Amino acid sequence: MTERKPPGVSFESFADKQIRDAQARGEFSNLAGAGEPSPAVSDTAYDELWWIKRKMAREGISVLPPTLALRKEAEDTLAAAAQAPSERVARRLVEQLNVKIRDMMFKPPPGPPLGLKPYDVEAVVEEWRERHGGRSGAG
Repeated sequence: MTERKPPGVSFESFADKQIRDAQARGEFSNLAGAGEPSPAVSDTAYDELWWIKRKMAREGISVLPPTLALRKEAEDTLAAAAQAPSERVARRLVEQLNVKIRDMMFKPPPGPPLGLKPYDVEAVVEEWRERHGGRSGAG
């Protein structure tokens, strides 16, 4: 709607006229999802923030407290270290994770307590060796 409402015309009449004009121009024809129920309406429980949550999911945004986000990152990093192509990569992943854990340990975190301490890099690398048949894979 680019026009300004003329003086003396009610907002409802002006908006209705804008809609009728757009319909006449075919601007409402062939809209995506036409004739389908809205995904927000078809959900079982109503959530007034459904649209925010959907947008965040679509854009890959997370709002976990930093400590919980780091716990998730720790799980993912340990899984990645277990599948690393070499011992050096596994070691680097755990060392980088430990830097983040130490940072979080030494500053007061918002949200729930972290509940993690730095991992023993040598123990993780030893587990990597056992999974990969004892080969060093230092490269």
